[in-house]
Amino acid sequence: MKRREFITLLGGAVVVWPQAVLAQFSKKAPEIGWLSFYPQDSVTFSRFYEPFLKGLREFGYVEGRDFNMLFRFADGHADRISNLAAELVQLNPDIIIAPASIQAIAIRRNTTTIPIVVPILADPTGLGLIANEARPGGNVTGISPYVKGLPAKQLELAREIVPNAKRVGLLDDVSDPKAPSQRQEIEVAGQSLGVKIVTAEVHIAEDIGQAYQRLATDRVEAIIVESSNMLVGARKQIADAAAAGKLPSVYGYREHVEAGGLISYGVDLIWCLHRAAYYVDRILKGAKPADLAVEFPTKLQMVINLKTAKALGIDVPPTLLARADEVIE
Repeated sequence: MKRREFITLLGGAVVVWPQAVLAQFSKKAPEIGWLSFYPQDSVTFSRFYEPFLKGLREFGYVEGRDFNMLFRFADGHADRISNLAAELVQLNPDIIIAPASIQAIAIRRNTTTIPIVVPILADPTGLGLIANEARPGGNVTGISPYVKGLPAKQLELAREIVPNAKRVGLLDDVSDPKAPSQRQEIEVAGQSLGVKIVTAEVHIAEDIGQAYQRLATDRVEAIIVESSNMLVGARKQIADAAAAGKLPSVYGYREHVEAGGLISYGVDLIWCLHRAAYYVDRILKGAKPADLAVEFPTKLQMVINLKTAKALGIDVPPTLLARADEVIE
């Protein structure tokens, strides 16, 4: 008998189990880490986690059988992400989901070997997360939801909503690493259009109300809300502040409009989270993040809330309504 075989008794008979068979019985299901910006019991976490699970199910994966999840929750506090990223890496999961760039940066500081899949991978080359989109070259890959020119288009929409607006506010989440590129593009677009961009910085959700008050005091005619983790999580607060100040606001995510915002133009985050399952499937089957090209959504969507427009006293131009992918009434 070979030394690497194992003998046991089964119903009084001697059974020889080859080591390879024993390995199949004892093999642990792969573990997938997830570093959430939002609390576990929040609507936002569920909204973004469920599409990912749905995507995995479509590839034939069942949680508890084919994989197990390991979570860490920052509960809306950007300053907690660094420590939570280190904790998650110490657990050594097979893959880590970093929903957005702020989590990806923190996780990458702690590991260059564990594959990191980022469903909302903003400015990945500028932030040093990948070498290039076609061949990322490291342990990070995912979906990049920011198309060059998109922030400038949001400024153009603000001027369609408020024709000839000369002062446009910008709600700037300074804690998010993808904010600077958005701010810079909007400022450049403002210069070319002869629009003064008035910036109000926020660090935490509790800053939003005061930021809107400052922008109202500065007599802005419309506001652009940056696309960020914290701001989409605080979308109801933003919608309430915009309504209170009678300030039409333009967003990058439809989630804002569903919460009572006026108009959004950008990518479908649900699609991005769902598509992340493709990368997990490929990596679990042996592919390396370095070789998995970063993808871009193929469609941008415009969503308009007519109820909000009416409350703000705004007549949405028919041409704009005709271009909308969805109108909430």
